[in-house]
Amino acid sequence: MDKTDNPIDHKPLLLGKIQYWEPFFDPEENMLKLPFHSPGYHTTLTAEEFPLVHPTYPSLLYALALLDSGLLEYAERAFDTIDKVISLQDQNAAHHTYGIWPWFYEEPLAKMSPPDWNWADFCGKQLVQIEVRHGYKLPKELRERIRQAVFCACDAIIKRDVGPNYTNIALMGAFVTLISGETYKRRDFADYGLRRLEKLHAFTNQLGTFHEFNSPTYSVIAITELSKMYAMTASAQAKAVAEDLLDGAWRMVAEHFHPATKQWSGPHSRSYSTLLTDMAKSFLQIATDGRVAFAFEKEQPYDAEWFGSGIRCPHKFLSYFTQSEDRHLHQLYSRNEQTGQQKWATTYMTPSFAIGVSSEEIMWNQTRPLLVYFDNGGEAAYLKLRVLHDGYDYCSAVLNSRVEGSQLLLGIRFLTDGGDTHPSLDRIKGSIAASDFRVRIELGGCLDHVDAEVNGERAQAIIGGCKVALRTLFAAFGAGTGACDDKRSDSWKWELTRSNGMICFDLILHDDEDSRIDFEAMGKAAVLFSLVIGEAESEVAVVSSEDAVEASFESKRNGVPNNDPIKLSIALKPASSPVS
Repeated sequence: MDKTDNPIDHKPLLLGKIQYWEPFFDPEENMLKLPFHSPGYHTTLTAEEFPLVHPTYPSLLYALALLDSGLLEYAERAFDTIDKVISLQDQNAAHHTYGIWPWFYEEPLAKMSPPDWNWADFCGKQLVQIEVRHGYKLPKELRERIRQAVFCACDAIIKRDVGPNYTNIALMGAFVTLISGETYKRRDFADYGLRRLEKLHAFTNQLGTFHEFNSPTYSVIAITELSKMYAMTASAQAKAVAEDLLDGAWRMVAEHFHPATKQWSGPHSRSYSTLLTDMAKSFLQIATDGRVAFAFEKEQPYDAEWFGSGIRCPHKFLSYFTQSEDRHLHQLYSRNEQTGQQKWATTYMTPSFAIGVSSEEIMWNQTRPLLVYFDNGGEAAYLKLRVLHDGYDYCSAVLNSRVEGSQLLLGIRFLTDGGDTHPSLDRIKGSIAASDFRVRIELGGCLDHVDAEVNGERAQAIIGGCKVALRTLFAAFGAGTGACDDKRSDSWKWELTRSNGMICFDLILHDDEDSRIDFEAMGKAAVLFSLVIGEAESEVAVVSSEDAVEASFESKRNGVPNNDPIKLSIALKPASSPVS
């Protein structure tokens, strides 16, 4: 593959990670004992009840790191940890949780809500790497236990048969089954793994990108898994497919990197942090052999998953990480073959800011459908859109957008049967209990010298010398309706709040203690507004009916007006059809 010339030495970073883990090893349970953390689903444990827990996957990752260190004094600890975690796997083929592990020693599979079938992939990949890299040094009995655990994991992966739209798990499952099949001479596993990889390849080529599009979290995972697969497989076909997918993944990452802010431009299909985490920064620094360099408050973080994976950015993409330039990207990232529904991602980048927006997306706390980064004196500031149900991101709100350059029309509509905090685990069934419900434009990151003000339906901020103008064009929610124009400027006011180091423009739709919002009973529930960054606002026309509201402004090509205006129309009545 086309790689850079001076790879970073991973061994000192791995040894540093092992030293970081040292205080967390519990010799009584032979597992890591770490502060409780979860995304808020699958587990019933809480940090109050279990401030420290013994996690399965990180413990296996730790055991593999101990063996990768090459230090003999770590061998027995690694063996004991592997043995303990294997004992937590469900190996009874009659059970529906056959082949998977619980997240934590403290919470058996039967108590999870629900169990996470991804753990066959996460834990299985650690075990097969242990066999491939260190099988010769394992005790005979433990080596056999690993083989049996890997077979159970492969069975679970094949039975579940995740589709190519679940990018990171599709890749992990392909890796586990392909490498396990090659390692243990199980042709059925190897054939399945290759077919699954080829299926993902065909799906990705047809779409033009990964379904988990432009995700700082899952793109790193995808690149890591593909790099491992390329390095470890004996199949020439698997190598060729992995290399092609890697090429597409790195192109996506490189094109979306904004050199001035050193941020990963949006929109993000899934993300857990609005600003790049130190771990993501470390990945980019390592993979580009230091071409893009970050300052870390403490030691550079390291994920032991990267060791032995061969992660390196192809040389042909390195310039994207250092050259400040204008970029305009427009990418289809989701297509529903049954309904024909499409989602497009637009990224508009200048040396001073980077706008990322989805044409249509739910407002889950893991999505970033509207995200703008600003160069604020050499530090990154951000703007993002949120819809909050009692302070938490609301999944059944849907963003629709139209964009030309740095002028955006943004509409928010509502579903009657989507999720509340998660797209599928807590569907609302038409209504929600709510004391507070609001649309929020959140400014965060470095906000030094940022000025912000509101004036009725308008709000604006100056970030790094760049003007940000926000205007509500229409809003309707339940009994209160109104188009926010000069005649009704007091109908729906933006409110300015400053808290937790952030500046927020809030449009409050509902503020009533201990009440319910019944979306099925609402005739109208929608918000339409404009966002303009760094240039003069165009005149926007708004037309509403009983069913929909439409906004439009004059588009330009090469600075010249044309007869093809930018239009956004959104339905006013909450709908039952979910965004797929």
